[in-house]
Amino acid sequence: MNFDVIKNVHFIGIGGIGMSALARYFNFQGKKVSGYDRAKSELTSQLQNEGITVYFEENDWLIPEPIRANPTSDSHLIVYTPAIPKEHAELQFFQKHNARLMKRATILGDLSNSLPTAAIAGTHGKTTTTSILTFLCLNSEKPFVSFVGGINENFNSNLVFKDNPGFMICEADEYDRSFLKLRPFLSVITSMDADHLDIYKTKEEMQKSFEEFADLTAKNGQVLINYKLRDILKSSDYKTYGLDKSADYYASNVRFTGHGFQFDFFSTEIEINGLELNLPGYHNLENSVAAIALALKLEVTSIEIINSLKKYKGVKRRFEYHKVKEGLIYIDDYAHHPEEINAVISSLRKMYPGKTITGIFQPHLFSRTKDLAEEFAESLSKVDNLILLDIYPAREKPLEGITSSWLIEKVRIENKKLSYVSDLIQNIEKYEADILVTMGAGDIDQMVNKIKAHFAE
Repeated sequence: MNFDVIKNVHFIGIGGIGMSALARYFNFQGKKVSGYDRAKSELTSQLQNEGITVYFEENDWLIPEPIRANPTSDSHLIVYTPAIPKEHAELQFFQKHNARLMKRATILGDLSNSLPTAAIAGTHGKTTTTSILTFLCLNSEKPFVSFVGGINENFNSNLVFKDNPGFMICEADEYDRSFLKLRPFLSVITSMDADHLDIYKTKEEMQKSFEEFADLTAKNGQVLINYKLRDILKSSDYKTYGLDKSADYYASNVRFTGHGFQFDFFSTEIEINGLELNLPGYHNLENSVAAIALALKLEVTSIEIINSLKKYKGVKRRFEYHKVKEGLIYIDDYAHHPEEINAVISSLRKMYPGKTITGIFQPHLFSRTKDLAEEFAESLSKVDNLILLDIYPAREKPLEGITSSWLIEKVRIENKKLSYVSDLIQNIEKYEADILVTMGAGDIDQMVNKIKAHFAE
């Protein structure tokens, strides 16, 4: 697609993390950018402060006049997210007028056809890996563009854009097989745990999609996969990374520092000593190994990697610490899959042995809750106290019998409680704990500041 002729770009669902990064990209390109979202957030406020028009009422009369008056013009681009329901007023307006409607994945695919692309895929781990890689490249001062699926703490954005970019970094989203639109010359696959079974139906079908993605990259360049996937991924050509010396790229001499790691990086081509990562969790150490391997392929030097990695602060809502009263540790995390919950709780147990953990979890999607109920129950049973919120529906309608009440019955701990968001702080007070952790991908993040304020000194 020729983006040079586009003057106006309108987003239906502009507040999403992927959509907002694209909105920022076109705004940097000098396009007139606008969009609808159903609720105000810190991110939509940032977009408005950057000069982007954002509104929150579902009404096609609010579509900016140049677009509404002539929706089929070649100078307009309408981008939508699959999370928008089919009956949405704006979506129906553009469909009725045969306007050019494109998914975010299609736009990224077009961009990856025009720029050499490094893409990071996986059911979890891709955002942190993308963020680390982006930061390593940013500090090498190379011209590039990067779309990150979270807000990087170092530059407080989900987009890096430098004029005349020489390459592109992006997350490769497996939902709706979106990543098959990309044409990367470098890619990473971090994990392939069962997810999005509303789309794939079976774990095996999901894995086949990852294999297609790997084959797309192998035709043009190199695929790097977590070494734990080597017996699962039936792809013809790949390299491995991880914490095991059998991997092609691996971390060794690992020392846990209490808040992160010191380690050395090894491969058949290079050895980098004296690396520091100020993030907890061995899964994040794995993510950093993948990011370093790709950074080297993108010609970032060893010295630049050493100097940058120790300054990396992480991604918002990925094991994010919040300051509260003395004696209480509060962490907020985006974890919305059983394996992600396992990773968070495992890290907390290793970092704070013997401490009592209260976990607050908001399930995301009825279909995911239904498909992975037993796995959720097992992971949530690893906290000492559990507060379970209602299921966040996102793009879905309720499924009969699939509720938080149904899920909590499967959790095998005594101290567990259902809660409305409005009663959350009151219910947190009912449990004594050393560590408080909020988890979920819905709107639970909107409670973070309220929890911080309540438990402040």
